[in-house]
Amino acid sequence: MLPQLARLVVASIAIAIGTASAVETHEITFEGKRMTVSEVDLRKDQLQLFLRDEKGEPFKRFARLDGWLRQRDLQLRWAMNAGMYHRDYGAVGLYVADAKVIFPLNLANGEGNFFLKPNGVFFITKQGAGVLSAESYAALKPAAVVATQSGPALVLDGRLHPAFRAGSQNRLHRNGVGVRDGQRVFFALSEDPVNFDEFARFFRDRLGCRNALFLDGTVSSLHDSQLKRSDEKIDLGPIIAVTEPKKP
Repeated sequence: MLPQLARLVVASIAIAIGTASAVETHEITFEGKRMTVSEVDLRKDQLQLFLRDEKGEPFKRFARLDGWLRQRDLQLRWAMNAGMYHRDYGAVGLYVADAKVIFPLNLANGEGNFFLKPNGVFFITKQGAGVLSAESYAALKPAAVVATQSGPALVLDGRLHPAFRAGSQNRLHRNGVGVRDGQRVFFALSEDPVNFDEFARFFRDRLGCRNALFLDGTVSSLHDSQLKRSDEKIDLGPIIAVTEPKKP
C-alpha cells in the first residue's frame, strides 16, 4: 500500500489527466529588471504540489519529478520551487496537498525571510486562489486543496510589506506568486537581481496583483517544457506544477 503522501499526490495527478495546459510564460522588463512571468488560469489548469515520492524520498529536481510522472503516463508541463524547506526538504511552514495538511501552519517568530512578519500563505480552494497573511489564514481557515506558506508577504490588500525599502541594495534573484482575480495566478522569477520593494511593486503595479507572496531567493528555479527550459541550480523542497498527459 502506498504511504499517505504518495496516495494524495497520485489522486491529484489523476484529476489532471486529459486536460490541455494553457500556461503562458513570457519575459517582462520592469524598471530595467528582467522578469520571467508565468500566468496560470485555474479555469484551464490545475496547480499541484509535489514534495516526496511513494517511498518518502524528496523529488529535489524537476528532472526526477518528470521521470516519476512519466512512469504514470504524465509529464511535467510547468513547475517552480514553491516555498522554503528544512535540510530534510520538509516544508518550513504550511503545506497542503489534495486538501490534506502535510505540514502545519507556522506562526512562530524567528530569523530570516520566512519569519519577516507578516509572512503569508498562497492557497487554492474550490472557489479560486488567494494570498493571506499567516495570521489571517489561521483565523479564516479557508478550505484549501493546495497551500504553501512562505515569507515575507510581498503585497497584502494592495499594500507593500512595511519592512521593504526603496533603493535597498539587498538585491537577489527571487521568485514569488501573486493572485489577480482568484482565477488568474502569476508566478514571477527575476532574471536580474531585485530588492523586495522592486519585486513587490512589480506584482502590484505591473501585474495588477493586490496580494502576492515571496517564495524564495537564490534557489529560484523554473521548468517550462514549451520554452525547453528546466533550471538545475540546487536541490528543491516543495514544487508547484502543472502536469499534462505524456506525449508519445
